[in-house]
Amino acid sequence: SIASADMDLNQLEAFLTAQTKKQGGITSDQAAVIAKFWKNHRAKIRESLINQSQWDNVLKNMNWRVDLKSQSRHIDQINTPVAIVEMELGKNGQ
Repeated sequence: SIASADMDLNQLEAFLTAQTKKQGGITSDQAAVIAKFWKNHRAKIRESLINQSQWDNVLKNMNWRVDLKSQSRHIDQINTPVAIVEMELGKNGQ
């Protein structure tokens, strides 16, 4: 939650305070350790999350077609066009 929201120090303090007040939450010592860790490694954590969530894949191949439904549970869906798209992804340089 802390990393995805990219919390500043005020938001972090409010969040950790709420976590310490929750039943089964964290202790104040744990909150202090988390706060210190976030302050020291915030940029590295954010960069890591961004790198993990970016798509560096390349579209290697794509096939598509449009079909018409010839059978269906409901009569009004027969002859309804359906698009089928198949994409093959690969990493850069592979």
